[in-house]
Amino acid sequence: MGLDASFRRYGKATFTLFLINVAVYIVEAILSGNPFSISIDVLARFGQWNYAVLNYGYWWQLVTAMFVHVGILHIAFNMYFLLMMGRQLEGILGPKRLVMVYFVSGLAGNLLTLFLLPANSVSAGASGALFGIVGTLIIITGVVGGNMQAALVNAFVLFLINSIMPSVNVYAHLGGLLVGMAIGYYYGKRIKRRLMAQMYGYW
Repeated sequence: MGLDASFRRYGKATFTLFLINVAVYIVEAILSGNPFSISIDVLARFGQWNYAVLNYGYWWQLVTAMFVHVGILHIAFNMYFLLMMGRQLEGILGPKRLVMVYFVSGLAGNLLTLFLLPANSVSAGASGALFGIVGTLIIITGVVGGNMQAALVNAFVLFLINSIMPSVNVYAHLGGLLVGMAIGYYYGKRIKRRLMAQMYGYW
């Protein structure tokens, strides 16, 4: 499948985010000298090293960390879900709002990580941003479909299943999910009002 076909299939914003993540991983692998596992030095430089953020002013790491991954399985798993979930949300909200959800949710997860994990912690990954995308989708579905209880249960189960594994950054997951759910509630209400207006012929 060519690039043009991939952009059409997955959405231009979703596939662009995918390409950025893959490009960053290639740079990580070259600097680490290992395509399967990234060195801690590279992760501390491009991911989020809490000590550097707080003491050296490396605030940019709160953004770069959401494109950095620790190994081949990590990025493969995350990119699969980015393509699957991202294209769904992009189809509902459009490319600009998809990118907004990715960055705002990822930043929220990284801020929680900064203040709730020890200063010597080094973290990386798109998980916070992806939890934001999925949380947005779940709550939009709950609001529009009129079943918020089921949506909240689904969000809780998703968080639980994906946060019990060792070495998982629970705070990034939680921060991204909560922000995504809030965004989903806002846009779910807007979508529902629009659908009601179209159904009954008023605005």
